[in-house]
Amino acid sequence: MTKKPTQLAYVHAYEYIRDRILSGELERGTKLVEERLAEEMGISRTPVRDSIRKLEQEGLIKQKCVVNPSDMDLRHVFQVRTLLEGFAANYCATYITDEALAKLKNCVDMGRTGTIEEVMAANKEFHEIIVGATNNPVMIDIFDRMQSIIYLFRKTVVLHKRPLLIEEHHDIYEAIRQHNADEAERLMKEHLQLDLEFCLNRMKG
Repeated sequence: MTKKPTQLAYVHAYEYIRDRILSGELERGTKLVEERLAEEMGISRTPVRDSIRKLEQEGLIKQKCVVNPSDMDLRHVFQVRTLLEGFAANYCATYITDEALAKLKNCVDMGRTGTIEEVMAANKEFHEIIVGATNNPVMIDIFDRMQSIIYLFRKTVVLHKRPLLIEEHHDIYEAIRQHNADEAERLMKEHLQLDLEFCLNRMKG
């Protein structure tokens, strides 16, 4: 069954606007004008408006402007991540499948040897595997809705080469592999705290 033209226009608009924000082409603080975006894409304003609404829910747009996260916004995102991913790492140490564990190791290996794009993708997948392994649809949904805003911060830690990032992933992987639930949770929380501090320092700079 093919998608209706309106659905295709919405998907196109959503991806077009999101990708321009994530690439930095639409700079933080830029006001989005529905008419201009619709004209650029050759579509009506309705899918553009719907896309902007979805991107507002994901935290990339605020009051029709590209988000310019404050220190407090950043702290709020990481508070939620720490709660979700700390629990998820703990859970994984007991329940993760061998297949998911192997994928987790691949992410660590790619983090050490890959290109910037591959390291970005491996970093994203590492955290997704751990949250996904909980098989908790509510938790996974909350995490998914945070992905776009997380991407902006992940870009900061990867592009600016935060020290020991991959070593921390390796340590979390090892704690999970050895079924050390408390250690896996502690390491994940510590890892995210260091990400937060690095991002805050970059924002000040």
